[in-house]
Amino acid sequence: MRSELTVAVAQEEVLWVEKYRPRSLDDIVNQKEIVERLKKFVAEKNMPHLLFAGPPGTGKTTAALALVHDLYGDNYRQYFLELNASDERGIDVIRNKVKEFARTVPPGDVPFKVVLLDEADNMTADAQQALRRTMELYTQTTRFVLACNYLSKIIEPIQSRTALFRFYPLKKEDVVNRLAYIAKNEGVEYDEKALETIYDITQGDMRKSINILQAASAYGKVTVEAVYKVLGLAQPKEVREMINSALSGKFNEARAKLRELLVNYGLSGEDVVKQVHREITGGELQIPEELRVLLADYIGEVEFRIMEGADDEIQLSAMLARLAMYGEKYLKKGE
Repeated sequence: MRSELTVAVAQEEVLWVEKYRPRSLDDIVNQKEIVERLKKFVAEKNMPHLLFAGPPGTGKTTAALALVHDLYGDNYRQYFLELNASDERGIDVIRNKVKEFARTVPPGDVPFKVVLLDEADNMTADAQQALRRTMELYTQTTRFVLACNYLSKIIEPIQSRTALFRFYPLKKEDVVNRLAYIAKNEGVEYDEKALETIYDITQGDMRKSINILQAASAYGKVTVEAVYKVLGLAQPKEVREMINSALSGKFNEARAKLRELLVNYGLSGEDVVKQVHREITGGELQIPEELRVLLADYIGEVEFRIMEGADDEIQLSAMLARLAMYGEKYLKKGE
């Protein structure tokens, strides 16, 4: 499944996530407060060093690109240096590449250049210390924008030198509307339920949502089945059937269903646990609240064991056995 997904995306002339990236601050949705603050910087043609923090796919890099576009116009690239700190994360990059760019004074109305350090939380501690000093030395000619997923991995001295902007996952209506807009522009047929399913899977990650839409479009009409197919995930109803069989005391039947999921979809133990967890905590499973709490607690333990290297199938079988025991105790008691 995943190889088909890769080929489908590679055959496209351009990634939709880049083609439909907002080019201006006015085009960004759902981050209203952030956009308003950034627009003030554009109007004043001045700004402090910035720190963008939040989950993946929520618009951090896009906001930085839109900001410099609105500051400098279409020729913003000559005043802008973009580095991905996960690739170029050592101290030498800060000492050489960044300093070389930062030391020259830019021409034009805006008296500074902008350096974007994407995924700054992947920078080494030494590189962050070197960056702290660089930010101080070149404040007159350069502003730094750091984007990170985990604010706690950015050292305190850098946090204190920047204005913090917290990005939040996009709302469901914003993601679905944007996906519908892209699908219509690309001439792709789709089911509304499929777009909602994409949001349920990505939980507000717009980049991942657009990539799933583009991959699913390779199958023709974008349907719920196509979405799960390109992701290599089992449909919720199949996972639900396995859980219900286990809770009903039909352990062998549930285990056969588990084997079917592992073979047909090539799921890892972690994938199965996550889908089971989704059904237990937010799906359509009709079980008492007390049982739901116990299952959520035990599933967390199973996930930890798998992540620590325990055998997937043994742990998943143990999970189904525990579901069968809990079902015997709590469901039969309530009958």
